[in-house]
Amino acid sequence: MIHTENSQATRTLAFLIDRVKQKQREVEQWLASQEGSKELPLYSSVDIRDGGFKAAVVDTNIFPAGFNNLCEHGLEAAVPLIRTAIERRVPSCREILIVAEEHTRNMWYLENIRILKQIIERAGFNAKIATFLTIQPAFCQDAAKYVELQTATGYPVRMYCFRRILSEVEAGREEFDLIIMNNDLTTGIPDVLKHSRIPIYPSVHAGWHSRHKSSHFRYTHELMREFAQILNLDPWFFSCLFTVVEGVNINIEADRAKLSDAAADLFRKIEIKYQEHQISEKPYLVLKSDSGTYGMGVLPIEDPSEILHLNRRDRNRLYKGKSAQVIDRYILQEGVPTIYHMDREVSEVVLYQIENNFVGGFYRSHMSKGSRENLNSQGMIFKKMCPRGSQYPDCGVPYDPHIFEVYRILARIAGIAAYREILKLKADRS
Repeated sequence: MIHTENSQATRTLAFLIDRVKQKQREVEQWLASQEGSKELPLYSSVDIRDGGFKAAVVDTNIFPAGFNNLCEHGLEAAVPLIRTAIERRVPSCREILIVAEEHTRNMWYLENIRILKQIIERAGFNAKIATFLTIQPAFCQDAAKYVELQTATGYPVRMYCFRRILSEVEAGREEFDLIIMNNDLTTGIPDVLKHSRIPIYPSVHAGWHSRHKSSHFRYTHELMREFAQILNLDPWFFSCLFTVVEGVNINIEADRAKLSDAAADLFRKIEIKYQEHQISEKPYLVLKSDSGTYGMGVLPIEDPSEILHLNRRDRNRLYKGKSAQVIDRYILQEGVPTIYHMDREVSEVVLYQIENNFVGGFYRSHMSKGSRENLNSQGMIFKKMCPRGSQYPDCGVPYDPHIFEVYRILARIAGIAAYREILKLKADRS
């Protein structure tokens, strides 16, 4: 069973829910005006931390990799939504190539990509999955056109070599109308994609080679200010204070001192907010790479001095991110403790969207972590939530529809922010 902790905080949360309900019509009109006919992200996942006294988006992924954690009703809801999203981009689309991450040994990732392909095929399209590696796998040189791998649930998935697929396209033996990226391009845009004549969504310019979390949160904060103005509330209730420090080598003492000074300044700002709103909790920060995903390079900070005295293990965790990319730009973000516990496991909320339409999500849970720690780490488990809620009480973990209405609003705002972010990234590269 799921339960929440901190009764004083949940009373504050009840007040926020009530205010949103009072202004529901105005909020919906505002969201509709922001979304309009805009080309919102094809899909996204949004991590939300709820401390009871505030609920905020703490991460937004434009290349989500957890479709296998959606319930059957969420997957069913995704089918017509992905059909509409694809036809909006390529009206005559029939053939789709899904570009996957290079995690060919991660069986749960393979399950995610299998489910994504299944959604696309149920929507009426033909789809193949391909990947590219820095060191091409043997099957790219062999006579075989693909390798068949097994997912975590025992299903087979065919993985084609992207370069071989491309050569087939160039020779006129194969044709694709659309490329769907499920690869966040941490190491950059491969030349074979830079010169592609096939439409690609999400944009390759939105990969972590150029995207910054801080840029996303700047757009998010602008939108949260407008949202909070409708409610006549402090936007702090729905957002996290943050700062960015660039040009850092976490192994150099002087650079850690620079980070520590920035953390001390941010702590002071958070403490002022806590005093203003009579929050009795102790503030904390999260130190993480300003780019990247999979929960890598993330560390909770309870006091600025901790940064000065990071041990070698923590410095190593913060020094390199995904694909061994060296981190030299960090975001210090206000930490939000989670009030959710499922059985004995600390939990947080992750929502999935297709063009800002809710298709379900899950609780990310961890038995060995605390409410102020990063749950996106080894040992985490996922517990599905059903987008149809009380209609199917036996499907997934039950949840309060009132607070989830607030979460869905926050996720939509994150999607609008991601749209603005992608526009800017594309403009900067044009």
